Amino acid sequence: MPTLLITGANRGIGLELCKQYVAEGWRVFATCRDPESATELKEFAATNKDLLSIHELEVSNEYQMTELQKTLKNVPIDILLNNAGVYGYGATEFGKTYSDAWDEAVAINLIAPMKMMEHFVENVASSEKKIIASISSKMASMSDNTSGGSYAYRATKAALNAVMVSAAHDLKHLDITSLILHPGWVRTDMGGPNGEISAEESASLLKKNLSDCTIEDSGCFLDIDGSIIPW
Repeated sequence: MPTLLITGANRGIGLELCKQYVAEGWRVFATCRDPESATELKEFAATNKDLLSIHELEVSNEYQMTELQKTLKNVPIDILLNNAGVYGYGATEFGKTYSDAWDEAVAINLIAPMKMMEHFVENVASSEKKIIASISSKMASMSDNTSGGSYAYRATKAALNAVMVSAAHDLKHLDITSLILHPGWVRTDMGGPNGEISAEESASLLKKNLSDCTIEDSGCFLDIDGSIIPW
């Protein structure tokens, strides 16, 4: 049975990915900051107990990450998906950026995916599919930045891209594929109501990209349609 470990699973794209992978018979380890308040995820888990379990994980809390590592010791993880992220609303406009907003964005968007890879690389290496993927954004592309702003979000996602490319090289000897994924402009709490696609559509296309990838794609920055995004 293939397995997925995903962060930020309580809403939006993360929740929809849980639903779609469970529908295909995957074993899903769904993590979120506050399981008690994750109403929809809990309801879904209640009817899919054999395939989905919920695990408390504030991704900036390395103690919780270590405890989850112990819980999943020796469990092969086919896909480790770093989905949790923040926009950094206190660090979007020039002249109005706040250090605490920068700190939060760096901790969650950049350091957490790195630490997740370090904690669970052995689980991924022991699996069949051997994929580590991180949800980035086209807003991390220097070439695509024609409007400015969104300082913390752009910067931390660009740094995340650099981390994933380095991992593609460093984990190649383990046959692990390291992918950077743009989810599209999605109608979620972060993407807003004017997004181009729904969370369901985004999850479906992300699943396709994860399914279609090979080790030759490791280190690639993939758009939602599977094409390469310029750096």
